[in-house]
Amino acid sequence: MNIYQLLAIFAMLSPIVYTTMWILGGIIRSDYSHIRDDVSSLFAVNAPSQRLFQAFTFTSSALLLIFYLGLHEGLNDGSSDMLGPVLFILSGVVGILIALFFPLDEGGELITLRGKMHLILVVVMGILTIGGMVALWLRLDSVPEWSAFATFSLLSAIVSLILITISGIFASGKYRGLLERIGVTPYMLYYFVLGLMVFLKN
Repeated sequence: MNIYQLLAIFAMLSPIVYTTMWILGGIIRSDYSHIRDDVSSLFAVNAPSQRLFQAFTFTSSALLLIFYLGLHEGLNDGSSDMLGPVLFILSGVVGILIALFFPLDEGGELITLRGKMHLILVVVMGILTIGGMVALWLRLDSVPEWSAFATFSLLSAIVSLILITISGIFASGKYRGLLERIGVTPYMLYYFVLGLMVFLKN
């Protein structure tokens, strides 16, 4: 196993860690609803087991960031185009900042500047990730061994944008937790598939 395969495993582990976090939240918190509550509420200020879920969020983001640092070379396609990997690296940095410094306010509310920054940074991270998906599509579309993934990357960007927009529109509704989980699914799947492809291509 080489370094790029190891980093690829980190990418595949990230969505598993993230999904485990909110499943565990529903198990150990009787007041938590997967239908009503967003994932970020698990590590909101003064939330039960806040530090535990903050650690999950940090770990998930850190695994992706470490993977992204080697993504350019790990793609192994001979391209000098750095846009996609750079956008992904920036999204990983934003994820770390959210986990460490910008939790939601108590009760999952958006009251203080810190709480409002949580929402702003989540949106920024989503946009950077979608931008990274589009950039990888452009980079890899003409590479025969990567062309199928390039199409997947473009479709993931489109679906992610649509679902996250829907989730944002109904963010204050009683189904925001369910809509958020549906909205982040294409992201989680993309991270896993990207990691798997890098693993297989190295």
